[in-house]
Amino acid sequence: MRLLKKLVGAALVLGAAGAVAGWFMSAPVRLDADTLAQLGPGDAARGKRIFYAGGCTSCHAKPGSQGNARLQLVGGLELRTPFGIFVPPNISQDATDGIGAWSVEDLANAMLKGVSPSGEHFYPAFPYASYARMKPADIADLHAFLKTLPAVAGKAPPNSLGFPFNIRRGIGLWKRLYLSDQPVVSFPDGTPDPVMAGRYLVEGPGHCGECHTPRDFAGGTRKSQWLAGAAAAEGSGIVPNITSGEGGLSDWSEADIAYFLETGFTPDFDSVGGAMVDVQRNMAELTPEDRAAISAYLKAIPPHPNGYPAPKQPSN
Repeated sequence: MRLLKKLVGAALVLGAAGAVAGWFMSAPVRLDADTLAQLGPGDAARGKRIFYAGGCTSCHAKPGSQGNARLQLVGGLELRTPFGIFVPPNISQDATDGIGAWSVEDLANAMLKGVSPSGEHFYPAFPYASYARMKPADIADLHAFLKTLPAVAGKAPPNSLGFPFNIRRGIGLWKRLYLSDQPVVSFPDGTPDPVMAGRYLVEGPGHCGECHTPRDFAGGTRKSQWLAGAAAAEGSGIVPNITSGEGGLSDWSEADIAYFLETGFTPDFDSVGGAMVDVQRNMAELTPEDRAAISAYLKAIPPHPNGYPAPKQPSN
């Protein structure tokens, strides 16, 4: 009996110690002073480029918006995932319902660390795991551009998540596994500048890997299958392989990719469809040099076979 009591006591002590350790390890971490010093004053003209490279309208504009209405960032799109339904919030300049009261430091902490102004973790449906690779100065430029957009009242509906995904604190442990500011693909010295510029756009603000890379059981991207395509987060359909591996862009030239990003037309005269329609619309707002850089990077990265399961063949 004494031995049993000792074992139970030891288990309770270990459990308490583990809980305390988990609490500290899952704490939100904000940017340090050195990083904040790199933000700079921000330039709205440069920020417009980052706005479209980051695809802010794709998730934060009201679903179905066209023309200038796409700049009314009221949120509300439902992202249905295996973890629950995530709803991108209002990020317009409304000071109450949006982010009009956010400082540039607030935006930087949100995008680079996934931490809200109130000190809570954001869910990684907000693709800060990619934005973490962005330059602080680009965040400042984006903040300056967002200040030029309209304020729109109205809060988006809340997320709909079950246990344990509704416990935000646990995201701190997820970040320890998946949040990094290091590039995904390494290139040797002497790699052409367009490839390196494309790496920044694709791996950082463009967050292409968030949809085009398979995920593991915890929802982190599998870097070993970077951009190999994946099952759509919504549970039906696929997001294609955009490496030069089998099933991917092996038959596409850099010019083909750049033309697709500009116009939405493929080399075989098909046109863009699905969720990529809005992404391509954003890419069309970039400069020809940016689209060429993205193309150069996609042709330079390691090829992978398709990262999603082959379609089931009908039984006889």
